[in-house]
Amino acid sequence: MTGMTSSERPLLNRRLAEFGTTIFAEMSALALRTGSINLGQGFPDTDGPEEVREAAVRALREGRGNQYPPGPGVPELRTAIVAHQQRWYGLSYDPDAEVLVTAGATEAIAAALLALLEPGDEVVALEPYYDSYAASIAMAGGTRVPVTLRPDAGAFRLDLDELRAAVTPRTRLLLINTPHNPTGTVLTRAELTAIAELAVERDLLVVTDEVYEHLVYDEAEHVPVATLPGMRERTVTIGSAGKTFSFTGWKVGWVTSTPELVAAVRSAKQFLTYVASGPFQYAVAEALALPDACFEAFRRDMRTKRDILAAGLTEAGFEVYDTAGTYFITTDIRPLGETDGFAFCRALPERAGVVAIPNAVFYDHREAGAPFVRFAFCKRAEVLKEAAERLRRLS
Repeated sequence: MTGMTSSERPLLNRRLAEFGTTIFAEMSALALRTGSINLGQGFPDTDGPEEVREAAVRALREGRGNQYPPGPGVPELRTAIVAHQQRWYGLSYDPDAEVLVTAGATEAIAAALLALLEPGDEVVALEPYYDSYAASIAMAGGTRVPVTLRPDAGAFRLDLDELRAAVTPRTRLLLINTPHNPTGTVLTRAELTAIAELAVERDLLVVTDEVYEHLVYDEAEHVPVATLPGMRERTVTIGSAGKTFSFTGWKVGWVTSTPELVAAVRSAKQFLTYVASGPFQYAVAEALALPDACFEAFRRDMRTKRDILAAGLTEAGFEVYDTAGTYFITTDIRPLGETDGFAFCRALPERAGVVAIPNAVFYDHREAGAPFVRFAFCKRAEVLKEAAERLRRLS
């Protein structure tokens, strides 16, 4: 069989034909094959707090979550999510009607877009964007309209005039990601206020991916979109335990919004996984109640790791852009005499024993992302120091 049916129709749905295997799978396989340090895929190489892991073990042993949990999520976790939003941001939600637990943020994104889009609807998204955004928009039959973040004064910035110009009568929603993966940008209160005013003016829905909410550094501030005037009733906010607590394999995410929007997202979600991560939901409920000092210690540790890798990349000759949030650093390879991020990343394991991700995979405008390469710093300090030493070979 050649991958075609007798009618010569491709087997893969045409909406997904452009995506293929993710770059993360390709580069992680390359890391294994070459024995390289994998700074490509964004997963920590150590587990999160021991008390959170023990909470999962306790739930397993006590039989909590070993069978299907409730469709919206276990009550303990929904209550904890509500308490978290109130504690950190002063946002009030009803745990029974305004919270939905998902199989990670990736499912939350897919369910939200499948629920809220009709074929032909336009989605304005910040480019570069996490690759599942494009796939989820495509599966929903929507049209993605990228607004490109561009380097300016050492960081990537949003052009608000370009954002406004991207909105047309066909625009259904804005897909916002802050702190922003892969660039490490954290949108400012002023930028988000302008986005909110645009959404209200044009009566747009907003889906906001805030999974790195607790990983903001230096003077940066995370401002949830739903806290801004006119946004509580039109915003679907997505959060995740994986990034906040370093348990990415547990796949526990959530949505908070109005009863109507949550009901819509739940209608799609129930036919994706139905439910997931039963015992882990109880553990995440306990994690969200950890004292402020635990969140601050995690942030401080990640900031130290950022600085280790940033210094190594700078010494190796990369141009390093400021990372105000997330656990990624975006670099420019042109100072190294390179212009093609794909070729550079495919050769890097042999040249330096390190794996990274070409940012161009996160762009519709591939040429705009061609010289940029992303490194993850959510690894042990000794691993980052070794990676920095290896990368110095490039200079």
